[in-house]
Amino acid sequence: MLIDVQTKCRFSASSSMYLAITNYTIVCYFIAIWLIELYKIDFVIVGVFRELMTIPFLIAQIPMLVIGIRYLLKDRSYFITIVSVLLLAICSTITFGSFFL
Repeated sequence: MLIDVQTKCRFSASSSMYLAITNYTIVCYFIAIWLIELYKIDFVIVGVFRELMTIPFLIAQIPMLVIGIRYLLKDRSYFITIVSVLLLAICSTITFGSFFL
């Protein structure tokens, strides 16, 4: 039985891009919430989407951060992926830190 060496590769460039896009989406969502609070934007539809999306994005921060760190430790990383994981770590620290202030 022959084993192809290429199939044993753990991660690819496409998985790196999916990880980066997901991380940037989470970070952009929390930046948007901060801007909504900063400029006191009070539309009903904005409030509905904010309530619907905050808990899933909050819960998604932790697994995506763990996946990103594992990805960076196990495989060769691209600059965009490193930046996205770093931004997600900063965003997670600020978000979860705001619960204790």
